[in-house]
Amino acid sequence: MIRAKTTSTTGVSCSVIEERCDIAVVGAGAAGLFAAIWAGRVLQDRGSSGRVVALDGAKKLGAKILVAGGGRCNVTHHAVDESAYAGSSRNAIKQVLRRFGVEQTVGFFDELGVELKREETGKLFPVTDDAHTVLNALLREAHDVGAELRHPWRVAYVRRSDDAEHPFQIVPEIADPDARVLRARRVILATGGMALPRSGSDGQGYTIARDLGHTTTSRIVPALVPLLLGDRSAFIKQLSGLTLPATIELASSTGKKLTSFTNSTLCTHFGLSGPSVLDISRYWTEARHADAGATLTINWVPGKTTEAVDLLLASTAAGPTVGRALLTMLPERLVRAVCERAGVEFAHPIAQLKRESRRTLAVLVTRCPLDVTGDRGFTFAEVTAGGVPLSEIQLTTMESRVCPGLHLCGEICDVDGRIGGFNFQWAWASGYIAGQAAAAAVAPAQ
Repeated sequence: MIRAKTTSTTGVSCSVIEERCDIAVVGAGAAGLFAAIWAGRVLQDRGSSGRVVALDGAKKLGAKILVAGGGRCNVTHHAVDESAYAGSSRNAIKQVLRRFGVEQTVGFFDELGVELKREETGKLFPVTDDAHTVLNALLREAHDVGAELRHPWRVAYVRRSDDAEHPFQIVPEIADPDARVLRARRVILATGGMALPRSGSDGQGYTIARDLGHTTTSRIVPALVPLLLGDRSAFIKQLSGLTLPATIELASSTGKKLTSFTNSTLCTHFGLSGPSVLDISRYWTEARHADAGATLTINWVPGKTTEAVDLLLASTAAGPTVGRALLTMLPERLVRAVCERAGVEFAHPIAQLKRESRRTLAVLVTRCPLDVTGDRGFTFAEVTAGGVPLSEIQLTTMESRVCPGLHLCGEICDVDGRIGGFNFQWAWASGYIAGQAAAAAVAPAQ
C-alpha cells in the first residue's frame, strides 16, 4: 500500500492509501458476483495469486436476487434465445447467450449444491423455493475462489491513468483521510441499471461508463414495470385483485399491430400488472416515444375475436341474458363491470340486445382500449431498458472497445429480457464472459 494525493467528492485534496488489486468488480449483484467467481476460478486454475475485489454500495448484498420471483429467485428459463430480449441487436445478444447457456447455468448451480426445478411456465427455481439458497451459494463460491467482497463501498468514480501496471483508479464516495483508493489492472463494470433503486441501482454506473469514454442510449427507461390507467379505464381499477389470462396488444396510430403478450394479468387499484403487462411495458414506452398515437388494448378472452364474441351474443343459445352468456367466458366481477361500462344491464335478455350494444360488448371483451397514463417508474420496475450499446463492447470478452482493460456485464448493457428468468440468464452469461476474460488477461495461460 502507498499513500497518494487525491481529491474527495467534496473537492478537498487529501492524502489517501492506495491499494492494488488485479481485477476490481464494481457492483456485486448477480452479474458482478458471477464475474468475480469466474475470474477467481480462472486465477486459481492458473496458479495465480492475483486479487479479485468486488465492490458494492449496499449494506447487504443481493437485494435483487432476494426479491426476484416473489422471493424464490427465478434463476433462468428452460428455453432461452435472443428473441426474448430487446435493446441492442439480437444477433449481438445471441453471441453472448450462446457462450453460457441454460445447461451451463443449471450445471453451475448444481455444482454449488443448488438444485433447480422447472415449473409449467418454463421458469427454473431452486427446489427450496427460497432465494437465499441462490444468494448464499454465490457468496460462498466467491469466498472459496478468493474473491474479496467489500460493502458498503460505493464508487464515486473510476478513471484511467498512465500507470502501465495498474491503470485504473477506483475512488470511494467518502471524504475520509484513511480511505483506500483501489488501483486495478482490469475493471469489470457490473453496477446494474436504475431499476429498484433501493438495491443501489441508481444509474451511477452509466456515469462511470460515460466518464471512461462510452455512450449510453438516448433513452433509459423502466422495463418490466406495472402500468397506470386513467379515468377512461376506471372500471378496470375497480376490479383490483382480479387475475386472469389476457392478451395485451400494442398497435401504432395507424392500427398496425406491433407486438402482443398473452399471460396472467392482474387488475390493481392503480392500473394493470402481471406478466403480460410487465412484458409489454417497455415496448409501449418505446412506441409512444416514436408515435404518440400508439395504443394498448386488452383481450380478456385470449384467442377469441371480436366477431366470435359478437356472434355468441347474437345467439340465444348462449344463454337467456347478456350476463349469463358472458359468464361462459369471464368471471362475474369482470362481466358486471363490462356490462356497466357498455351501458347494458347484466340481466338484459339476449334476444332483445340491439346490434350496437352487442358490438360494444364484443369490443370491450376482445379489444378493450386501455387509457395508459404512464408506468410506476424505476422504483417498481424489475429491469432497465437502455444502457451501454453492445456495439461498443467486444462480445467475446465483454471488453470495452473504447477503454482497454474495462469489461462490462449485466444490466448496464443495453439489453433487457422478458419476465421469467431471462434477465438473470443475461447476467450469468455476460458475467461469465467478463470474469473469465479479465482473469485470462492478467494471468495468461502458460
